[in-house]
Amino acid sequence: MRAMADLGPGPHRSGEIAEELGRKVTSVAPIRNNLISKGMLHSPGHGDTAFTAPLFDGFMRRIMAG
Repeated sequence: MRAMADLGPGPHRSGEIAEELGRKVTSVAPIRNNLISKGMLHSPGHGDTAFTAPLFDGFMRRIMAG
């Protein structure tokens, strides 16, 4: 979620997020799926990932800065 917040408003491609983390897409896919099942993220299109709450990227950046 931090990598997504750093990328800014989404949605973001899974590959972008993995690259931001310095990992392979296959290694972040289970985490993505888990966050989708918890309702924190959603997939508006194949391979896309977005926060379910509007403006959540800005919130994450604010709380990470403190």
